[in-house]
Amino acid sequence: MIKYNICFISRGDEILLLNRQFEPWMGCWNGIGGKLDNNELPRNSMRREIYEETNIQEYTLHFKGVVTWVVDEKIVGGMYLYLAEVSEQYVYDTPIKTVEGILDWKPTTWIMDKNNVGIAANIPESLELILNDPLCYQHQCKYKDGKLIEHTSIVIDPLIETNEGIREAFLAKYLISN
Repeated sequence: MIKYNICFISRGDEILLLNRQFEPWMGCWNGIGGKLDNNELPRNSMRREIYEETNIQEYTLHFKGVVTWVVDEKIVGGMYLYLAEVSEQYVYDTPIKTVEGILDWKPTTWIMDKNNVGIAANIPESLELILNDPLCYQHQCKYKDGKLIEHTSIVIDPLIETNEGIREAFLAKYLISN
């Protein structure tokens, strides 16, 4: 089963990112997220993680799909993917040092710049769809020797988030082992 979640919190043309203190992606900017608790539903877990990591409570949350990853030809994980939107007037002063790392608003153009090596490798490939496409996607990421070598986005049923049967059928092809 997918055990993790990630969220990109948008405020106009900015995304609140976390410069991670710990692995994975230590030292890189990434979304907000974490691990689902036992028997926790994906959306409930995401709301909990947003609150725990940012203290933000006023947002609109959208399910955007899943991210799966294969490392050195072995399926090793996945996470539920969300977009949270706050108003452009929402005041949330950064940078903020947290236990998880440093939170800061970053312009989407900076995040998606091909020369930016400080971002988790799969984000520039998927952020355009996350922000601008109403559909849900599976973002399949393949890594070899620590580098992203392939990223594929496939439209999926949004009911994967809430319908256990559909979710289980989708996940049956993955033997998530982490």
